[in-house]
Amino acid sequence: MKKLILIMILFGPISFYAQRIGELAPEKQPEVFPENSWGIDLMFGEGGFGLGAFLHKSFSPLITGFVDISFSQSKDEREVEYVDWYGNTFVLGKQNYVFLVPLNFGMQYRLFYGAITDNLRPYINAGIGPTFVVTTPYNEEFFSSFGKAKMHYAVGGYVGLGANFGISKRNLAGINVRYYYIHLFGEGVESMTNVFRKNLGHLYLTLNLGIMY
Repeated sequence: MKKLILIMILFGPISFYAQRIGELAPEKQPEVFPENSWGIDLMFGEGGFGLGAFLHKSFSPLITGFVDISFSQSKDEREVEYVDWYGNTFVLGKQNYVFLVPLNFGMQYRLFYGAITDNLRPYINAGIGPTFVVTTPYNEEFFSSFGKAKMHYAVGGYVGLGANFGISKRNLAGINVRYYYIHLFGEGVESMTNVFRKNLGHLYLTLNLGIMY
């Protein structure tokens, strides 16, 4: 009997400690990121390279409002570039360069919140707003042609799918695939001779780099 009591005294605490080890660890809570962020967008699309800026405001872990503006070139799908004997490129029948300056207000919704690691934060987003369309003469030198620029007005927006990466509470890095649709007022813009475009649609791959605060 004494031996049994001694064994219980010696091994009782060990058994209790082993039971504590076997308990499940508490579930890790999702990271809490700053509510505000701003930064730049590097855009790569059918019309070439574009540059933009954004401002974000989080209303909850799932919902973020934003405003963004960008500048990029729009090309007609019928444009074909040729190279002359001296290495210069040209497009037969091109009348004007067309540049897009959309100002969009929208919302971003985070996907799979709490189901996957915070290192990867996927989302869908959509924005809408006015678009300023600028045309410059193609037959003049590129930079000097802005002296004869004409402004056109449109309404548009985009839908996108993207993700932010990392768990830094200061630096924001992400990628977003967006499809823009823009409808012009009036007769549209003449990018090719006697060809007027009223509806513009473009796909962009956008890199987002910013600061959270």
